[in-house]
This record gives sequence, C-alpha cells and structure tokens, in this order.
Amino acid sequence: MSSAQQNLTVDPERGGVTQEQLAAQGVKYCFSSFVDVSGVIKGKAVPIDHFDRMMRGSELYTGAAIEGLGQGPNDDELAVYPDPGAIVQLPWRPEIAWAPGYMKYKGDPWPMCSRNVLQRQIDRAAALGLQFNLGIECECYVVNRNGNEISPNNVVDDIAKAAYDVQLTLENYDFLHECVSNMNKMGWGVYSFDHEDANGQFEFDFNYADVMTTADRFVLWRMMMKEIARKYGWETTFMPKPYANKTGSGAHFNMSLADIKTGKNISGDADDPRGCGLSKLAYQFLAGTLKHAEAIVAVTCPTVNSYKRLIKSGSVTGYTWAPVFVSYGGNNRTHMMRVPTLRPQIEGDPSKHKGPYLSAARWECRAVDTTVNPYLGAAMMLGAGLEGIEKDLDPGDPINLNMYELSQAELKEKGVRTLPGTLLHSIEAFAADPISQEIMGEDLYNSYIQLKTSEWWSYHNTISEWEIQHYLTKF
Repeated sequence: MSSAQQNLTVDPERGGVTQEQLAAQGVKYCFSSFVDVSGVIKGKAVPIDHFDRMMRGSELYTGAAIEGLGQGPNDDELAVYPDPGAIVQLPWRPEIAWAPGYMKYKGDPWPMCSRNVLQRQIDRAAALGLQFNLGIECECYVVNRNGNEISPNNVVDDIAKAAYDVQLTLENYDFLHECVSNMNKMGWGVYSFDHEDANGQFEFDFNYADVMTTADRFVLWRMMMKEIARKYGWETTFMPKPYANKTGSGAHFNMSLADIKTGKNISGDADDPRGCGLSKLAYQFLAGTLKHAEAIVAVTCPTVNSYKRLIKSGSVTGYTWAPVFVSYGGNNRTHMMRVPTLRPQIEGDPSKHKGPYLSAARWECRAVDTTVNPYLGAAMMLGAGLEGIEKDLDPGDPINLNMYELSQAELKEKGVRTLPGTLLHSIEAFAADPISQEIMGEDLYNSYIQLKTSEWWSYHNTISEWEIQHYLTKF
C-alpha cells in the first residue's frame, strides 16, 4: 500500500475517511456512486469541498434514466448515501475518490438498489451469527479492436497453449505491473497474476474479504482495467466468450463462513468423513446453492454470451474448464462447485486452529463469469446458502469423477442436473424458483425477468453471420 493510501486513516466517529484527510492526499473530486442492474458503475462527481453534503445524501438521481431501478419519469429522485468505510482514492487518478453507497427513496432504502439487496442477505446472515466472506478470481481478455473485429492485444501472443506462459506475461509486463500496482495501492493484496489459457487472457487474484468489500472491489477492478488498457491503445473485455474457439473468462466465487464475533473461519472440519475438509455448516450452505443453482446462474451468468462459455468442449487446448452440471466434488474443475485442496504448508495457522489449515477452508462456484453484477450474484448465492443452513439441507456425497466424460444415463443415475444452456432457459428457471423473488424483492424480480427476457429475444431475432453462411443459398 502506498504512503498516500496508508494516510487515509479511519475516522472513529464515522467509520471512514474525512473530507480533510482526502483533501490532504490531493483528492479534488469524489464520485457518489452506485451500480445499475448490470453492475455498471454510475454516479456524480462532487468537489471535495462538498464532501460532507454528499455523505448526507445530497446527490439525487433520476431512476428512470438508469437500467433496472424501477422508476418512471413521474417519480421523485433517488438519493445515494455513500458507505463511509468503502471510500477509496483511485491511485491511477489520485485527484478522484470513489464513494460507493446505498440508494434511498424519501429516506427509506430503495429495494432495487443492488447494494441494498446484498445488505439484506448480509443482515440475515448476521442474525445467525455468520459473516460471509468472498474472494473472486478475476479474468479478462485484453484486445486490439477494429470496429467489431478483435484480436489479442499483443501480436506475438499467438501460441496454441498460452496458459502460464512466462514470455507472454513479460511481453505485457508494463501493463500488468501498472494494474497490479494500483490494486495493491488500494490495499487489495494481490498475491498472483498470470497469463491465462487463451491468447490475450489474464487472471488476477487478490485477498478475500467480507462480501460487500469484495463486490465493491470487483466493479472497481473492471473499471480500472478498462481505463488502464486504453492508455496502451487496447480494450479490456469482460465478455465471457469473446472467441468461439478459446477458453472463456470466469469470475469464480471462493466462499467461506466466519463467526461474526470472532472472525474465525468455521467452514472447515479436519475430520470430515466425506474427505473435503468442510464443516456441516459449509455442507448445508453448499446444498442450498446446489438446490437453487439454475436460478442463481441467471444472475451469476447474466448475458447471452455467458452460455457460450458453459459448454464442455471447444477450446483449442481441450476442455473449456467451464461448469456444465449441478454437482460438487473435491479439487475437481468439472463441477459447478469445487472444494479446493488445502495446503498445510501454505494456508492457515496451525497454532490457532484444529488441523493445520482450516482457517483457509472454502468452496468455489465456477458458474460465475465476468459480466456478473457481484452484489446481486453474491446476494443470490448467500440467500440460497442461508436457506440450506436454516433448513438443514444436505448435498449428498461428492462426485470424484470427470463430469465431462459421463454419459446421460450415468448423470441420470447419479441425479445430476444440467445447468441451463441459454439465457432464456436460465431466466425461466429464475422466474419459476420462489427464492428469486425472496432475495431480489418483487419489483427487482419482475424487472430482472423483463430486462433479461428482452435481451434474449433481441439477440434471438437478430440475423447472424452464421445464418447467412449456412442458409442463404442452401435451399
């Protein structure tokens, strides 16, 4: 963390930085900010002299102008109340501070605000004595763009098996270093980055945190990546599948539960008879998410393009590494839910926990991609998991097989469901599952179905190049 960021100390009265502290670090403007239903950052710039007014909800927004906020042109404005503990100075634009917040309408929380939706589930977990922690594996493509044509950002990045290639990483060193440095200046604790499986594809991994903090960081990461790439004449794309024959980009959710009073990870059990190292509580959570997987995926994989990633094969390096089935297992990347193998020499603190690594116990959902609204995606995941805890659900035993190679008969025998194959199918599942409305609220539930159904039919009714190639003169 930079000295500038270190000096942004927490104000004990308000739980966040003060106007004076921000001004002393060179901040001239602060964005009172929120996201639309797609997770795209919106907001107004406020001169630093008006910071205190901004914190009291001075900035108003016409909800009818924003996708998925459920207002008409006759409605009064929505106000944003920034979260004092979430304000961050942007190191690549140090004159700017970003202040994500909660939307209110006439003083009451606006139910269609993404942060409010997630906060309701956080409060629900807190009532059970639980804190939900989240880490996101952040993948993206960096491309040269010529109209609608794209190619890898670096012309030498053309080898068939590009995963972990050091030379290609070094070819992009200046760009990657700038990205990582900015993340670390904001205190994210980047612990690795690499060239991913496909040409021009990269992954960044930073420390997990409470779910709201991680969601904030993810939307800011997307904005940062686009801004820095454009300095180099490139574009960063978060399309899950920008190339049909290359691996897609995921945003895998790595999840754990902690005791809200002590902060201790309570997701692990060294004596787990199923061999995954998870506690009963974790299995209950896992069962809830598997029960509602199809509805969850409508939010964690929210675009037409998302479902071109959720296939078994098609990558030039073999399998797509993407989930297709509603299943779980140990360190097995063919499941929707994976339980990583924990390493006693690396993870955890043997002096404080039974078993050498239980402080790092977690499970991973691989059916999340980089177009996710992280607040809504995490809310769906957390809400379903809490239902699993409240109803004492059990996910059954893990399946330690290559799911890609099982026949339909074998899948049926094991009771394994298949994830939706299109956005339309996932939205239909979302609409049919009562948990969707319970978590989203009635208005956002209806709005989300309408928006995504319209998105699907807009895509479906567009005549594609493939159709012209195959049908124009065939008959």
